[in-house]
Amino acid sequence: MNTAWQKFKDNVPLRRVVVFLLIVACLYEMRAMMNTILLTFIFTYVIVHLIRLVQRYIPKMPTGIIVVVTYLIILALLYFVITVYLPMLVVQISKMVKSVMAFYESDESLRLMSYVTRYISKGELIEQAKHAMTFAFHTATNIGTLTIATFMSLILSFFYTIELKKMREFSSLFVKSGYLKWLFEDIRYFGKKFTNTFGVVLEAQFLIAICNTALTMIGLAIMRMPQIVALGLMVFILSLVPVAGVIISLIPLSIVGYSVGGIRYVIYIFIMIMIIHAVEAYVLNPKFMASKTELPIFYTFLVLLVAEHFWGSWGLIVGVPIFTFFLDVLGIKPTKKSKKKAVLK
Repeated sequence: MNTAWQKFKDNVPLRRVVVFLLIVACLYEMRAMMNTILLTFIFTYVIVHLIRLVQRYIPKMPTGIIVVVTYLIILALLYFVITVYLPMLVVQISKMVKSVMAFYESDESLRLMSYVTRYISKGELIEQAKHAMTFAFHTATNIGTLTIATFMSLILSFFYTIELKKMREFSSLFVKSGYLKWLFEDIRYFGKKFTNTFGVVLEAQFLIAICNTALTMIGLAIMRMPQIVALGLMVFILSLVPVAGVIISLIPLSIVGYSVGGIRYVIYIFIMIMIIHAVEAYVLNPKFMASKTELPIFYTFLVLLVAEHFWGSWGLIVGVPIFTFFLDVLGIKPTKKSKKKAVLK
């Protein structure tokens, strides 16, 4: 028995396959917490690289000061959103509700309903209304869940980065000694590879957020919307949030658009956001991901389609890094072409 166990530990490829399957099984069991896990990883990764960037130019700057200042800036931005945007949204929502109630009580509403019922049965209207209510309920629930996950991720990433040196020293104990030393060595192996891969994708996502913000601000300027800079800042921040960033930005933009140009502007903004989202998913994502991961655009595009089918919106974020991670684990690496300088004779 001991001999078989020792052979298993010495067989590194087989051992890592088993550890990898164990990690996948654990993540599957923790799928309800996946938003918190991924967001915590993203926030921690960004803050750690910000610490390294600052300390590269100011070597003596303490890590704690960088972390505290960064999170104070984040809290200031949150305070700005709560004190500036929320009151504006409340006012705009109240105006929208009053307008809808006034339209419902008007004669024009009765004529419209009678015209619609000529071509659509009452049962179909009720069924569509149920679908709309269900979609609105699920959207509100997802936004609430994502908000809670975001705040929990910020707290977890703060405690991790504020004690960064202590965390590294304590985590290194798992691979230095102990009966399961080999297990934690393999976990660290996969963790390093995934961190390096995901970091490349985060850089690409930052570039995508800049493009999304530029396109949105151009569209808002064409529509002559007020407070374009403030709205652009909101879109940029939300573009960095995976999964629900587009949906969350659509809600305040639609409310502001309704106050400016009525339902017509809401339709314009909805179309604009859908076009930008399509450009992001099927143009910017393949282009930036391909350039950062050295994958052909066809493979990147195919991976995004498959990942979006299986994992939804998260697939557009984690699809390429997971595929690249598999290639790295399997030892499949693209060959970089060496650029030779031409010699003039």
